[in-house]
Amino acid sequence: MEDTNSINRELKKQQLRKQIVSNPNPMRTGSSSYQGDGQEDEGSGLGGSGLLRRGIITSMVVVLIVIAIAGVAMYQNTYRRYTEYTVSWEADLLAGDGSGAGVESSFTAYEDFGENLIKYTKDGATYFDAKGKAAWVQAYEMKAPIIAINGDYAAIADQQGNQIYIFDKNGCQGTATALLPISKVSVSAKGVVAVILEDARSNYITLFKKDGSTLVVIKSRLSGNGYPLDISLSPEGNQIICSYMYINQGMMDCRVVFYNFSEIGKNSETRLVGGFDEVFKGCIVPRVHFLDETYSFACSDKGLSFFSSKNLASPELLLQVPMESRIRTLFYSKSYVGVILDNEEGEAPYRMEIYRPSGELALKKEFNFRYQEAAFDGDQILLWNESGFEAYNLSGTQKFGGEFGGSVSKVKTGRYPNSYQIISSGKLTEITLQ
Repeated sequence: MEDTNSINRELKKQQLRKQIVSNPNPMRTGSSSYQGDGQEDEGSGLGGSGLLRRGIITSMVVVLIVIAIAGVAMYQNTYRRYTEYTVSWEADLLAGDGSGAGVESSFTAYEDFGENLIKYTKDGATYFDAKGKAAWVQAYEMKAPIIAINGDYAAIADQQGNQIYIFDKNGCQGTATALLPISKVSVSAKGVVAVILEDARSNYITLFKKDGSTLVVIKSRLSGNGYPLDISLSPEGNQIICSYMYINQGMMDCRVVFYNFSEIGKNSETRLVGGFDEVFKGCIVPRVHFLDETYSFACSDKGLSFFSSKNLASPELLLQVPMESRIRTLFYSKSYVGVILDNEEGEAPYRMEIYRPSGELALKKEFNFRYQEAAFDGDQILLWNESGFEAYNLSGTQKFGGEFGGSVSKVKTGRYPNSYQIISSGKLTEITLQ
C-alpha cells in the first residue's frame, strides 16, 4: 500500500514538473511559441518584445533630438543677436572686369541679380559669380545708366539717351535703340522690356522683346492721360502699371492705370483695363511696382496703395495706407514692401514699417541706425551706411549691428546661414557672424 502511495506521489510530481516546464512565461497571452522539444522560438517572447520596445524608444529619442536642434536653430535665427564676425574670404571686384587697373569708374553701382551681383558703370556691366569672380563683361558707353531687374533678367538703359541692353545671367541677349529719349525702364522676368520715351507733346510706352525688337507702342498725349512718372511690368510681361501726372482744373493731380497685353486686353484699343483717379487727387505718385502677377502697389507722397489683378479685366484697389510722417525710403521684394519714416513720436529717430502684398502690416520697428540704404534679402532687412550695417529678421530682432572697414556700397546675405557679403572699396568680402 505504501508502494502504491509512493508511486502515486511520484506520478503527481512528474505531472507537476511537466506543467511547470510547458508554461515558462505565465504572463504571456495569446498564442504560445512553445514547440515540441520544449525550446522557445527565436525572436519571440520576451526577447522580441524587448527589442521592439528598445527600437521605439530609440526612434522617439532621435525625433526629440531633431526637434530640439530645430528649436534651437529657430530660436537663434529669431532671437539671437550677434556682435562679432570672422572674414571667410575676399575678392577683388576690379580684377578682370575691364574697368581698368584696380580703379573704380566715376559712377559705379551694384545690384542683386539672380543669386549673385551685377555691377554697372558708364562704360559697361559685369556679372559676378558667388565667389566674386567676373562671369562675363559687356562694354557700352552711356552718360547716365539706369537699371531694372526682375528675376534672372536685367535691362540697363541710358537715361535721356537711346540705348538699351538686355541681359540674363549668361550675358547680353539683345540691344534696342529707342527713337526718343528714355526716362524710365522696366523689365519682366521673361525678358520683355518697357520704357517711357519723352517728346515735347506726347509720351510713349514702348515694349521690346528680349532680342531688342519692338513689341508694342502706346502713345500718351500730355493733354490727355498726362505725363507718365513711373512704369512697371508684371513678371510674365503681360501687365503694366503706370502712374501719370496731369492737370485737372488748373491743379496737378495723379492717376494710376493698368494695361493688359494678353487676350483680355484686346477688348480695349489702348489695352487699358483699369484706372484710379479719385484716390490720388492732390498726390504725387513717383513709384509703382508689380510684386507678382497678382499684387502691385503705388507709393505716393501721402502713403501706400495696394492693388490686386486677380480679375485681369478689372484690377482692384485693396487698401490704402496713409503715412502721417515723411517717407524717407521705399524698398521692396517679391513678398514685402517696406518704408522708413521719420519717427516723430518715439525715442528713436526712424521707424520702419513692413507690409505684405495685400497691404497687411507685418512689422513696425523703431531704430537709431543712421542708414543710407535699405533692402530686403530673403527674410531679412538690411540697412547700411558707408562704415557699417545692421540686419533684422521679420520678427524685428536685430541679428547684427556693427562697423566694417572701408567704404561700404552694398550689403547682401551670403551663401550660408549667418553669413553676409559686403562690397567695400572695390572688394567683395564674405563674413560669418559669431
